[in-house]
Amino acid sequence: MAVVVALTYNDFEENTYIIYDETNECIIIDPGCNSIAEKEHLKAFIKSRNLNPVRLINTHCHLDHIFGNKFIYDTYGLLPEIHKGEIPVLKASPQISAMYGVTCDVSPEPIVFIEQGDEISFGNTILKTILTPGHSPASLSFINENDNFVVAGDVLFYESIGRTDLPGGDYDTLINTIHDKLLILPDDMIVYNGHGPATTIGHERMYNPFLV
Repeated sequence: MAVVVALTYNDFEENTYIIYDETNECIIIDPGCNSIAEKEHLKAFIKSRNLNPVRLINTHCHLDHIFGNKFIYDTYGLLPEIHKGEIPVLKASPQISAMYGVTCDVSPEPIVFIEQGDEISFGNTILKTILTPGHSPASLSFINENDNFVVAGDVLFYESIGRTDLPGGDYDTLINTIHDKLLILPDDMIVYNGHGPATTIGHERMYNPFLV
């Protein structure tokens, strides 16, 4: 059984996810740790559970989701895995961080790219990849059918949706993505998102004001 742990970091209150199973292999999704204290906190958590990080995944490459990419590479030797469509977003991170007045370590560049339909495997766990653009050009979401959850990045939030005013965002694309890719999932499927509390597909179908 996969265990999903959210660790909330940085000034944007971004949810970093550690997913692991009974083998103690884990993946790290969207490391937002930026300060020394946050980086040490993430490292201590992994050590406390005796976990073995084997993959670093970015749902998308907005600044708050990649702050910790270099730290993860330096600590565990893992390069980020992204969709090719997010490369321009990743490369723009130094300029974006300067605009926000925050310090950001330059992320190492990926050599492995993830596409729609790819399976993310670790331990005894498999996540199915779906392409969910709109908030960013090529955001990815990851479904675990056995344990009934989806990690959706900044696509769908509790009674809200991702912003679309950043470069590469598009409102109509995002709404179509949510309807065509996420709302077709089971009502009781848990949605782990990039900011704020988890929700379920059924709750968003009924109460999300952007989706009525």
